[in-house]
Amino acid sequence: MAEVKVYYDKLGNTLTVWFGNLNQEYICEETSDEIVLIKNKSGVVIGFEKLNYTFQESSNLKFSFETLAT
Repeated sequence: MAEVKVYYDKLGNTLTVWFGNLNQEYICEETSDEIVLIKNKSGVVIGFEKLNYTFQESSNLKFSFETLAT
């Protein structure tokens, strides 16, 4: 079973989502949409961080995931 970790930093206004091993982080690459891709040494994306993200505590936070087999 795969594990997804989601962290919200209220002070830094970031939402970080990990779907790979956190200890394998090697390099980060910022995109033009204020998204930072977190990659392992092989260049595989193992997570991402959304910059300038604000979460309203009164709203429901919903996630939907799909897996793709290659």
